[in-house]
Amino acid sequence: MLRPIYTAAVSEEKTTPTPTATRRQVATARAFAKAHGTPVRAVVEPIGRSGARVMLVGNDGALGDVVVPSVEIGTALIDAVDDVEKATWDSDTVGATVIGPGHRRRMGRSLLRG
Repeated sequence: MLRPIYTAAVSEEKTTPTPTATRRQVATARAFAKAHGTPVRAVVEPIGRSGARVMLVGNDGALGDVVVPSVEIGTALIDAVDDVEKATWDSDTVGATVIGPGHRRRMGRSLLRG
């Protein structure tokens, strides 16, 4: 006797999981917002095979970053934290950054080494 073939249980559709940020990434962004004031501007930049970097600009002008596996997860991170808003490197965001003399010395030192 032949058994019936059940095809109803097999789905041809492939569902892709919704990208989500890890608890550690969310906690890092929240801690940055708490330390540097809100609202925090966030710019997601791809960094090749490593994923993406979420650059954070605090209300006091401080810079921070969180590295994530993809641009989609970077966007999900921004959505997960209430005090963080998506931004681009426009004149307002660039003007909001404050680069201190210590950071300038550290960055310039690598150029002086040759």
